[in-house]
Amino acid sequence: MRILVTNDDGIDAEGLDVLVRHLKAAKGKGGAEHEIIVIAPEEERSGVSHSMTLRHPTKVKKLSEGVYSCSGTPADCIIVAGLWVMKEKPDLVVSGINRGPNLGTDIIYSGTCGAARQAALVGIPAIAVSCAQYLPPLDYSACAAFVANNLERLLAAWQADTFINVNGPSSDDETVPARWAIPGRNRYNDNLKCFEGADGYTYCFLTDGHNERTFDTISDHHAVAEGNIALSLIGIHPEAAHPAEWNGSIFA
Repeated sequence: MRILVTNDDGIDAEGLDVLVRHLKAAKGKGGAEHEIIVIAPEEERSGVSHSMTLRHPTKVKKLSEGVYSCSGTPADCIIVAGLWVMKEKPDLVVSGINRGPNLGTDIIYSGTCGAARQAALVGIPAIAVSCAQYLPPLDYSACAAFVANNLERLLAAWQADTFINVNGPSSDDETVPARWAIPGRNRYNDNLKCFEGADGYTYCFLTDGHNERTFDTISDHHAVAEGNIALSLIGIHPEAAHPAEWNGSIFA
């Protein structure tokens, strides 16, 4: 299988390295090795969602055979890989392993998920993978092993116009159970600290605020809190929430 790997924590991130090592060690059908191509941002791009570089060039640097860094965002990595780096379309895109969870509402903000969404937009099966812990020490083994050991099953579960979102614990237990879940809800009560600069600008810093999460028993939040790996099939297209009978009617 031809697999394109990216992330939003940057080309030197530990989670990316662990994921690539597990994918290289895994075997495909008939015992064949997977072809792994890595293209990831040259620096951390957390929280950039699906942003793309439009006003200036995206720079790509070959670091070694099959490994590239990119000056842009995770979504840029998918675009550059598909249109220039890779001679053939990948069979699968895996984005991660992110340091920290991408659960519920955070899927909107996530650069990890943004890369998977970009792949799915052009018809490539995609998986976003996150380790649901921020503070070290982090062990990405459980998440990496789950994805590497279940590539064919995950590929079979993928559907057009979706990506699979995977969140797992920091653990070296490669037998952690996985369950399907729906995205939960996150409510943020953000804090902003502002300082007046000598240059006439006001400098505003988003700081930690109170975070509320809905722990529905079928949510991804609950699955991870119970020590499981959470799987969600995420649609990539915006959907209207207004009643169907409004469609085509004149707003008056």
